[in-house]
Amino acid sequence: MRLWASLMLLLVIGQAHSAEVLRVYNWKNYIDPQVLADFEKDTGIQVDYQTFTAANELDEVMAKHEAYDVVVPSHFQLSRMIRSNQLTVLDTSRLSNYKHIDSGLLAMLAGIDSANRYVVPYLWGSVGLVVNPALAQAHYGGPLPNSWGLLFDEAQAARLAGCGVSILDAPEETASLWFNYRGRSLARNGPRHIERQMQPLLRLAAQQHGMDNERYIDDLADGRLCVAMAWVGHAMTAAKKNPALRFQIPDEGAMVFIDSLAIPSNAANPELAYRFIDYMLAPKYAVLNARATQFYSPLPSSSAEMQALAKELPMQVLTPDERRRVYVLERLNGDQKAALDRFWAQLKAVQHVVQ
Repeated sequence: MRLWASLMLLLVIGQAHSAEVLRVYNWKNYIDPQVLADFEKDTGIQVDYQTFTAANELDEVMAKHEAYDVVVPSHFQLSRMIRSNQLTVLDTSRLSNYKHIDSGLLAMLAGIDSANRYVVPYLWGSVGLVVNPALAQAHYGGPLPNSWGLLFDEAQAARLAGCGVSILDAPEETASLWFNYRGRSLARNGPRHIERQMQPLLRLAAQQHGMDNERYIDDLADGRLCVAMAWVGHAMTAAKKNPALRFQIPDEGAMVFIDSLAIPSNAANPELAYRFIDYMLAPKYAVLNARATQFYSPLPSSSAEMQALAKELPMQVLTPDERRRVYVLERLNGDQKAALDRFWAQLKAVQHVVQ
């Protein structure tokens, strides 16, 4: 009897030691908790799920070679990670749901040092215009153009100043949109040119209701702003309280960011990582994660799942035409970034005086 008990104890201990554990490092609040629970239940794989709140936290983990099986880098981190051999080249034939990914997203990633070979898109988002049509038209004096000119053209912004306009306190995003509106690329301009070309924004500061990344959500919801630059998730949050709000991609285009699933080159359990990534790409779970986080799903807008979501949450699904007008936020070198930061400090000082 004692021998039998000892054998059973050894068996239990052996099973405990052999339990499959997948280590995932993702952005905070960036998954539907039920999807994670379903994955564990359906696969029997235990997930050690850790989160971060800033990109540099992931950079530090990768630099220290901490052993994670799946990580979620943003697109601007990919070049550095690829050149440092920190990511595994993916065998997409092992991902049965790879076929569901929107080809446009893969093309965007391909333009970043062929990053589509190393990652698959997970969630993504955009910075566009939020408009309160009735409120804005009353001050504008007629139909509104679908244009960044509502914020970036001095005459148009002046007509709307009475009902409130604002831009984000986000230097690279705002500068990128400013240059794109003027038919140029931020990343293709030198430091001096960046500072010189952005000078008109100093004059526009006098017409701004504010320049922040949080308060504007309530200001939109409560009708203190009629036109604002906004992240799509913030726009959806404001629209829950104020259904009159509309989020749109201007005719000149808008920038997007893409967060992707990747397997580090030092992953201890790449087999489990493939199973997790494939699970996240299944249309059912891709939509659930998008709904929970208020970001875009990696599925094509034309898919049945996205069409159904668009009927319920139109802000969360870009139309095919809107997708053709978006571009990935550019990467800046150190000198460009320093020049932009200098100008941004000047802009914030002017805005502070105005306020």
